[in-house]
Amino acid sequence: MEFVPSAPVHRVLCADCGTPIVPNSANLCVPCLRNTVDITEGIPKQSSLSFCRNCERFLTPPTSWVIAQPESQELLAICLKRLKGLNKVRLTEAHFIWTEPHSKRLRVSLTIQKEVLTSTILEQVFEIEYLVQYTQCPDCARQAAKNTWKAVVQVRQKVPHKRTFMYLEQLILKHAAQKDTISVKEVRDGLDFFYSQRSHAIKMVDFLASVVPIRSKSSEQLLSADTHSNTANYKFTYSVEIMPICKDDLVCIPSKLARQLGNINPLVICSRVGNSIQLLDPSTLQSSELTSPVYWRGAFDSLATVTDLVEFTVLDIEPSGPTRGKLVLADAQVAMAGAFRSSGLHEDDGMMDYESSTFTNQIYHTRTHLGAILQPGDSVLGYHLSNTNFNSDDYAKLPSHRIPDIILVKKFYPNRRKNKKSRAWKLKSIAKEVEDDGKGVVGRMGGRDQKKVEEDYEIFLRDLEEDPELRGTVNLYKAKDVKMGVGSGLAGGKSRKKTQFAMDVDEGPGTGVEGTGEMGEEGERGEEEADFPDVALDELLEEFDEMTLHENEHV
Repeated sequence: MEFVPSAPVHRVLCADCGTPIVPNSANLCVPCLRNTVDITEGIPKQSSLSFCRNCERFLTPPTSWVIAQPESQELLAICLKRLKGLNKVRLTEAHFIWTEPHSKRLRVSLTIQKEVLTSTILEQVFEIEYLVQYTQCPDCARQAAKNTWKAVVQVRQKVPHKRTFMYLEQLILKHAAQKDTISVKEVRDGLDFFYSQRSHAIKMVDFLASVVPIRSKSSEQLLSADTHSNTANYKFTYSVEIMPICKDDLVCIPSKLARQLGNINPLVICSRVGNSIQLLDPSTLQSSELTSPVYWRGAFDSLATVTDLVEFTVLDIEPSGPTRGKLVLADAQVAMAGAFRSSGLHEDDGMMDYESSTFTNQIYHTRTHLGAILQPGDSVLGYHLSNTNFNSDDYAKLPSHRIPDIILVKKFYPNRRKNKKSRAWKLKSIAKEVEDDGKGVVGRMGGRDQKKVEEDYEIFLRDLEEDPELRGTVNLYKAKDVKMGVGSGLAGGKSRKKTQFAMDVDEGPGTGVEGTGEMGEEGERGEEEADFPDVALDELLEEFDEMTLHENEHV
């Protein structure tokens, strides 16, 4: 095989250092070319970023404020937009260089390329340091000043509890409906949401109409007017009233309305609340939907709420009727909790005295829709209507044979919090300030109402545990270090939250009405129920806060 030599490569000496190089138009080697030509010329090596400490948003030129986590792609894009001269070079790589979080400095490494001579492309790596300057965004400035809001949404519900607003808080968080809110204020019967633009308030009203049954009306107030330019400054107020009927409430609907709703029994319970309410007759499984326009034409109140529920013990139950979905009609025999166990026993000289028993051993027969989940020996909550008086003309008109002695509502788990076990899940809150120590919009009034708010919050948490369909409408997060205690993380605050609505709610045992009066018997009831409705792990979401993102970045 004949050897063919390769073509000779002609080399010349570098004009500066004399190193042999392949000829180019400048006759310079790469190090000398870099010393001669600076492709980073025109790109500043230092810059600044505007950061609002109250809402933790960065300024994106010219006037947009966005949320960006440390060392995130969003923050990197904001940094690159602040640089002038990048359009004259080709950016090939950009990444953050770690700095102390409290140093108010951000360092970014850039790799750029540029054609400096004919067919000669030069690449260079350099760093840019950003100074984080604390300032105040326009939304927070309006919030700090007085009388600067343009629109307010006043949400009210005339009921003696706050559970509706606790649930509404979770719906707002799930759908990110709080992003345009300037501030939130608690009032006696509800919440006030303040906005800088009228369109944001209208958007909130539309959201509320899609998740809860409401009626609304609007008004406007003239602040100032300029007759020369024909302009005026208004403040807009939107009044939203939520239907005062909640889940598991006992309702007596007017007879005329009952006939319109499919001739349903007037004495029903509220089984579901959405943009309308679902009414269920537990004795026939007949259900009907009551919409907001129909209700407000002849509004009525609930006869009793979940705070009036009484605990019963199931003695016997037998399915005796049709089924509808998960509901099974059954005949049940129940007695008051502890009816056949004396609570006043005491030992005197070795003898037991049973004469101090205060319980009744009367057995009640009723029909219930809980035939699929109740078993003899179970505890159940219901409304005790025997010898009960209600301030309702519609209830007084009902024939006595149509009023049962007992209406069972839901199964009760008396050992649900045995040994004060904390929950393995938690909720997020619309908490605005770290200094609030977990208190927020609901429960800020404090005083004599605080204990009642804590009881309502525990009942709300139990409803989430027992109702998978209700849990599907909110976001539950895995709890890492859950502290004991009730109501330590109720919703809200007065200003935009410190870490973009990410303050956690610690769950713990409560003093809800279901557990009152039975704490002394907790040791006698045995272990937790086998069918306790615990929340599955696959229903929980991972929580990624700033610390978690920072740790994952440097693993």
